[in-house]
Amino acid sequence: MNDASAPFDAAVIGGGPAGLAAAIALAESGARMALIARRAPYADNRTTALLGNSVDLLQRLEVWSRCEDQAAPLQTMRLVDDTGRLIRAPEVRFSSLEIGLDQFGYNIQNRVLMAALEVRAAELSNLIRFDAEADAITPGDASVSIGTGDGKSLSARLVVGADGRQSLSRKAADITVRRRDLNQAALTFNIAHSRPHRNISTEFHTPQGPCVFVPLPGNRCSVVWVASPKETERRLAMSDDELSDAAEAQSHSILGRVRVEPGRNLFPLAIETPGRFAQHRIALIGEAAHVLPPIGAQGLNMGLRDAADIAEIAGQAMSLGEDPGSSTVLARYQSARRADVTSRLVAIDIANHSLLSDFLPTQSVRAAGLHLIGAIGPLRRLAMREGLAPSWRSR
Repeated sequence: MNDASAPFDAAVIGGGPAGLAAAIALAESGARMALIARRAPYADNRTTALLGNSVDLLQRLEVWSRCEDQAAPLQTMRLVDDTGRLIRAPEVRFSSLEIGLDQFGYNIQNRVLMAALEVRAAELSNLIRFDAEADAITPGDASVSIGTGDGKSLSARLVVGADGRQSLSRKAADITVRRRDLNQAALTFNIAHSRPHRNISTEFHTPQGPCVFVPLPGNRCSVVWVASPKETERRLAMSDDELSDAAEAQSHSILGRVRVEPGRNLFPLAIETPGRFAQHRIALIGEAAHVLPPIGAQGLNMGLRDAADIAEIAGQAMSLGEDPGSSTVLARYQSARRADVTSRLVAIDIANHSLLSDFLPTQSVRAAGLHLIGAIGPLRRLAMREGLAPSWRSR
């Protein structure tokens, strides 16, 4: 099985959560798989809110049982208008019990999730790991040739590009990307606090963007604070005591006394969409396929849906004797992902724009929309279900 001279059925390039999930799912479908990703300690303290189908996928892949005890359930989500404007939206609360769920999902540290994915990947005998980065990707008529940084060569009938924003896979597939900077940045960090969060995620809407406090196990939360780049840089430079006080003030002390934990990350925000999701035997997933601001916890959840779709579509094709990298199979993946990704990007962009706008009619429409969602049960339940995953998805 370690012979890399024969073509693999598929190769995943990139070892983040979406890439590992795709590699595991494809291997479980019976494909002879290559994973090309350098092993590196996942050192930062970022977290992900895994919603709905993402947890279901991880359960199917035998990953979730290995990390569930280190995740916090998300049972209630609050949206609070903290803009101080003349026209403000009412507070809206979403409860998972209202749509028959014990929780919407779970918040988990990325390094915990990654460790569970790595362990599961290592158990699969038909998943061969190349501990290196791909430095050459050349699509051909029957397969894609891949060269690694440590001098190895291999080929695969299908390549899954999970190699992030500066994707070499996307470049090899000759897929263009449209990028729009948002003139916003996100500061992420974790906090300990004196009062219990009661599994409630609270998102404060400020004039510069949202600030969300997402439960972690114990009396802890992860914080994603979106603002102008200048303001975000200022907060990044604060001492622990200063940032703790600022976070407590922004939370209106709902969590009691706040203490910032070590580790902060700053990310400029942008929206990126590809011209296509697949071409020339290469399918894109995760941030190689789409980049969006951290609003509504959609980023990695969309990446995991990418992974689930390409694994299912390619797996079904192989079971029928089809070439998993053929243009016909890639067209099915393109069709499966286009509507989902486009609808999410548009919804998030509109929500972000309406929050930032100083135009009174826009503020009025936003306030009225949130009022209707909060007041009308069927509309609120529809919003909750759509927030977890598109209702029209069959998977």
